This record gives sequence, structure tokens and C-alpha cells, in this order.
Amino acid sequence: MHELGVITHLAKTLNDVAQEQNIQSIHSVTLQIGEVSGIMTDYFVDCWNWFKKKYPPLVESELILETIHAVTFCDDCQKTYETVKYGKTCPYCHSENTYLVTGDETIIKQIEVLTEDDELDGKNIQV
Repeated sequence: MHELGVITHLAKTLNDVAQEQNIQSIHSVTLQIGEVSGIMTDYFVDCWNWFKKKYPPLVESELILETIHAVTFCDDCQKTYETVKYGKTCPYCHSENTYLVTGDETIIKQIEVLTEDDELDGKNIQV
């Protein structure tokens, strides 16, 4: 159920950004989600569609999800590999002296807003 917690934080953050930037309406939000983040994307979208109604700038917004592939690095052989396919054990040298490089993060990539001229503007806003 951590999807609802992430959505709650995301919606509040976007609402704050909208207020700070004098944005009336957010058209879409592109979110990058790591494939081993533990977020169930179908449930995540359902939570978004329910929760966005609580914040006026988000009511008409669309959530666009992109996957960040999980990559693990092996300290012993210095190679990277697909985490989901091979897990913690390096497929090259069979070491477990490995760590995740990417794939567990959640990043707001882009916020697309409607301007006063009804044109879409992609905003890359640091949150």
C-alpha cells in the first residue's frame, strides 16, 4: 500500500509547485519508476486518478509512467547486468558482491502545464 503514500506526496508536491509557479492547471506528469521500486503501476495509476481530485491544478491531469530498468554492478568483475533477470548474483563471475545502480528510484521527469494561451508547455521543474 506504499503506492498511496507516494501518490499523496507526489500530489502535494505538484500542488505546491503549481502554487509557486502560478500554474492553474497541470496537463500531464511524467514519472519515471524503477522496475524494482516495489510500485505496482496499475494500482499506482488507480491511486492517482482517485487522489488527483483533491487538488484543483491536478484534476484534469494525466499520469504518464516510464520504466527505469534495474541495473546491478558487480564489484568483483566490474561489470553491470540486468537485475531482474539475474538477481543479486553476477551472471559473469557468480559473485554476490554486487549492488543496485539504478531501478529502485521514482523521479518526476516532466510536468506539462496549460498556459494562458492554451498551449502546452513542458516544464522540467526541479522538485
